[in-house]
Amino acid sequence: MKEHAFRLHKGDLLKESLQQYCKEHNIQGAVVLSGVGSLQHLRIRLAEAVEFLEVEAHYEIVSLTGTLSTEGLHLHISVSDKEGHVWGGHLSDGCVIYTTAEIVLGELEQYTFTREMDENTGYKELVVRERYDC
Repeated sequence: MKEHAFRLHKGDLLKESLQQYCKEHNIQGAVVLSGVGSLQHLRIRLAEAVEFLEVEAHYEIVSLTGTLSTEGLHLHISVSDKEGHVWGGHLSDGCVIYTTAEIVLGELEQYTFTREMDENTGYKELVVRERYDC
C-alpha cells in the first residue's frame, strides 16, 4: 500500500478536491484511512433519501470513509454540530471546508476500482479488478 497525506484548505470543496487528487496522482484504487477537519457548508444524502440535507453552518468532520479512484468516489461522512449532534450520510458535491481537512489515503496499487451499472441495485457499483502491471 502506498500512502498519501495532504491537507485541504478553507473554501476548498471536499469531494471535488478528493476526486481531483485521484486524477492528478492517477490513483486507480484507494481507501480513506483518515479524514478530519471542518465544514462550513454541508451537503449529504441521508439513508434512503432522494433529497439532500444541505445546511450552511459549522461542522466538525468526525469520520470520513469510502473508496476512491480516477473513475469515481463513494464516500460517507459523519459530522457534528456545536451541540454535539451528529449527522451522517453519503458525501455529495458542494461540501465546503471551513478551516481545514486533513486527509490520509491508502492507495491499493494491486487493484483497479471502476464503477459499473448493477441491474440489481440500479446504481453504478464498485467493481474491483486485480492490476497486473504492479
